[in-house]
Amino acid sequence: MLVIFDWDGTLLNSLAKISQCMQLAAVDAGLDPRSESEIHGIIGLGIPQALTILYPDVPQAPLDSLRDRYSYHFMMKDQSPCAFYPGVCDTLAELKSGGHHIAVATGKSRRGLDRVLGNLGWENYFHATRCADETSSKPDPLMLSELMTELDYGVEDAVMVGDTEFDLEMASRLGMRRVGVSYGAHSPQRLSLHQPEIIIDHIKDLLRIIQ
Repeated sequence: MLVIFDWDGTLLNSLAKISQCMQLAAVDAGLDPRSESEIHGIIGLGIPQALTILYPDVPQAPLDSLRDRYSYHFMMKDQSPCAFYPGVCDTLAELKSGGHHIAVATGKSRRGLDRVLGNLGWENYFHATRCADETSSKPDPLMLSELMTELDYGVEDAVMVGDTEFDLEMASRLGMRRVGVSYGAHSPQRLSLHQPEIIIDHIKDLLRIIQ
């Protein structure tokens, strides 16, 4: 089976860092910082889409400045890497040893994901990855279709695991199995809107569902 994971909020405990960096960037760009809950609401989208939701009436030039300053602050803070959620490393290792393919579908940029994977020494750990700046942003399901094509899987043999409604919506559009996690950016109530097979409280619970 192909198991596709979101990154931030599903595997990596990075939500607080994302919120802090977005708030710092807003101050730098001369904009009013958004609340942590507002920022959590757009996590999972590509940065351009996320910023237009957070600041719908702001012209493009300040948004470009905000994006640049966000990247700067995140890179600075990411010198102290975020931790994985408990059980993530063991779960991924068990899936791989069980013959499953694992992939990442993320709203991060390619440069950002490659930097994180490089810091972990995981450049070749996943069988495939797809980022928002090299395909369509979530909830468009294109990145899932591309991952299935690359790894030669049909939708009936794939599952999407994520912490936001954007993850589950893109899987729903393809008729793909989908599993929500309760500990990330979006509440179980939001996740339930897209009818996941189950919402799990711990990533290791995924093993009994897959196996």
